[in-house]
Amino acid sequence: MSPQSTTYRFTTLDDQADPTFNQLLGINDGGLIVGYFGSGLAGHPNKGYRLNPPYGQGNYVNENFPGSVQTQVTGVNGNGKTVGFWIDGKGVTRGFYRTTKGRYVSVQRGNGTVTQLLGINGSGVAVGFYTDAKNVNHGFVLNANTGRAKDVGVSGLTNITAAAINDHGDLAGFGTDAHGATVSFATTGGRTIVLQFSGSTNTMALGINDHGEVVGSYAVGQATHGFTWSQADGFRTVDDPNGLGTTTINGLNDQGQLVGFYVDGAGNTDGLLATP
Repeated sequence: MSPQSTTYRFTTLDDQADPTFNQLLGINDGGLIVGYFGSGLAGHPNKGYRLNPPYGQGNYVNENFPGSVQTQVTGVNGNGKTVGFWIDGKGVTRGFYRTTKGRYVSVQRGNGTVTQLLGINGSGVAVGFYTDAKNVNHGFVLNANTGRAKDVGVSGLTNITAAAINDHGDLAGFGTDAHGATVSFATTGGRTIVLQFSGSTNTMALGINDHGEVVGSYAVGQATHGFTWSQADGFRTVDDPNGLGTTTINGLNDQGQLVGFYVDGAGNTDGLLATP
């Protein structure tokens, strides 16, 4: 099926603590959204948050790793357990997960200075990547209940990022193929599918729900578009009407609600919620 636009009701959601930069990165079936504000530039550090329905300014709850200089909250499961990453005063990036009781646990894998957790499922299994001493990324899966972790390999791809995991244990992420293109992958029922939007050399899968629907972004020329993908329908382009060609879809839930961000005409990065 050829790529085509899908109809959604779009809502812009920005924490007014920094209206110039917000990214919404995950949403669970209860509608709890996670993300952060702040570009990371001087005077605008990343500051994580949870956002509860009905999504007013009073519904933003700060979530930052204790003692961190910067924090991004990147994923949330159905129980409200969150994952993300934090940066210390020396610039080292470590992953973290936060239990439903509010306890923060730092995660570092490998010998490099970057570890990020990007998604977590209802069983407490998280995914992310770490960067080694040669600046190569390795995807990994971490069982937050046992502390056991293992790397994720995808045949034909290097520089792997494991970006999302659903309650069935299916993964979505991206890596670099033999031609140097960034392509995506999804695992369903023990089978790995490589995904590449036609005409794009940069396709990044960033989320997957329990129905096996995948979301992410693809770039063609100077434009970046969000997408959904399923085995039944293939790729569907998703652009916020306020951010045509500047949209990224980063997460979704089983109701098909999407979260992400776009760059508006004033150059601000705005969080988006798209409801089918």
